[in-house]
Amino acid sequence: MTQSFLSRRACLALMAAAVALPGRAVASGFREITWADLIPAGVPYGEIIGLGQIDEVNDTWNPEYDANGKKVNTRLNGKAVKLPGFMIPFDVTSAGVTTFMLVPYVGACIHTPPPPPNQLVFVTTARPWPGDRMWDPVWVYGRLSAQSLTTQIADVGYRMTAQKIEVYEW
Repeated sequence: MTQSFLSRRACLALMAAAVALPGRAVASGFREITWADLIPAGVPYGEIIGLGQIDEVNDTWNPEYDANGKKVNTRLNGKAVKLPGFMIPFDVTSAGVTTFMLVPYVGACIHTPPPPPNQLVFVTTARPWPGDRMWDPVWVYGRLSAQSLTTQIADVGYRMTAQKIEVYEW
């Protein structure tokens, strides 16, 4: 009968791999999606069909979209995804941004009418994103929820709790 023992070096290497693996598993366990993926297959992009309402208190225009703008891709519900976009901050502390809307292009919801609800993601994060980086394009990693929400800026079709946020570099 032979006994095999791991060398001390092999044990240390295994322990180091076990510690490093969860971080890599988090990054690799996310499916990269695009904004087009948030629209169900076969559904055209939502269009503004009516004037909507002017919110004089918040000085915003809440447009009225056709039914396509409110249709969400339920196949992504509960999926771990990675989505690029820009932040529209809601809650900012001295540590940084903790709640924001992820939007597909710069200025969405602020300088132009908001995109349709199925093109907006409401994000919360336990780790604040630094305030001096909030205008950078970002990748947001998290579990997507096809759950609507009305905010002071727009109706939103998705929610996500960010597990990781990083600068988008191209």
